[in-house]
Amino acid sequence: MTARRWWWVAVLGMAALAGALAVLSLQTPWRLALALTGIGMLIASWALWGDRRVMAGETSVAVILGVALAAGTATAGFASLAILQAIAYPIAWVFSSRLRDALLANLAVALAVGVGFAASIGTEPDDLRQIVFTQSLALGFSLAMGFWISRMTELGEERGRLLVELQGAQEQIAALNREAGAAAEGERLARELHDTIAQDLTGLVMLAQRARREAAAPDGTLAMIEEGARAALGETRALVAAGAALDTDGLGLDGALQRLAERFERETGVAVSLAIDEGVALSRDAEVVVLRCAQEALSNARKHARARQVVLDVGIAEGGPERRIRLTVSDDGIGFDPDSAPAGFGLSGMNERLALVGGTLRATSAPGAGTVIVAELPASIPNPTGASTMEAPR
Repeated sequence: MTARRWWWVAVLGMAALAGALAVLSLQTPWRLALALTGIGMLIASWALWGDRRVMAGETSVAVILGVALAAGTATAGFASLAILQAIAYPIAWVFSSRLRDALLANLAVALAVGVGFAASIGTEPDDLRQIVFTQSLALGFSLAMGFWISRMTELGEERGRLLVELQGAQEQIAALNREAGAAAEGERLARELHDTIAQDLTGLVMLAQRARREAAAPDGTLAMIEEGARAALGETRALVAAGAALDTDGLGLDGALQRLAERFERETGVAVSLAIDEGVALSRDAEVVVLRCAQEALSNARKHARARQVVLDVGIAEGGPERRIRLTVSDDGIGFDPDSAPAGFGLSGMNERLALVGGTLRATSAPGAGTVIVAELPASIPNPTGASTMEAPR
């Protein structure tokens, strides 16, 4: 049932109750007529002004005055019909826009019923004292209830406003989280592209240059170019396939590093020595980080070191409360000055990748003295980049 119908139920119910009291009281004809007139004024006031405004939340002085006069008139006919105040006071609150207007409307109802009392029971001092007491009590109860309901309404509106603001803040936080996630994913993808496809394509360029120099017998070099192109294609497909796990064809980290070393030797002619301590056990995600760091270190050696030999060593780092793994990549190349090394995805990319998993990177080098890169990380780590996609080097 709608609020409008409930209001009609309340008005007609009070009117029916008042009418029954007036008829059953066996009042004189003029008093009965006056009481019924007041009841009719109540129904008419609601039908003319209240019914069409209550759902719109509009204020109406007419309905307040009409209901106050109706209650006063009915009370003048029969004092017990002051019960109509039970509907008159709520109407006074509902159709007042401000607190001051509500106070004035309540006073109007109290005065009208008080005058009706005086006409019904008399104006003797005792009668007047009874009227003042009764109407003060009724008015006080109406004001107390009205103030309480108004305060509850204000609190409800304030909570509703705060809820809307909270929802807005949650939406902003969600948007910021999405932006942060997109930025982090972009950085992750940039690292993956640099660590995989960029290295493969660099190898292709160098092999192509080698093929141009080996005009007499290019078949072996061309075969390696084809192999490198296939590897780059495989890396691309792996990066697109989100959520794929580390694929080492069942070889584990040992086999993946061995394959990486063999491929580097074939493409560059630089000897690679691989040493892995017994008992080295890493989580799947730690293997990803170790393999990527090895790829990046070899890529740097390919592009800059001019080395004759590279050594890869994987072992257990000594000391510390947690079990950590150390990857050491050293070469006998031309070296460089770490303080003046150009920025890029080389050492900085490895450093960022290790920082994500609580690892560290240390590079030791000097012009003409070769390079030693040491990466340390926990042996068991959570997934550092979300869904990691990686394929073992071929």
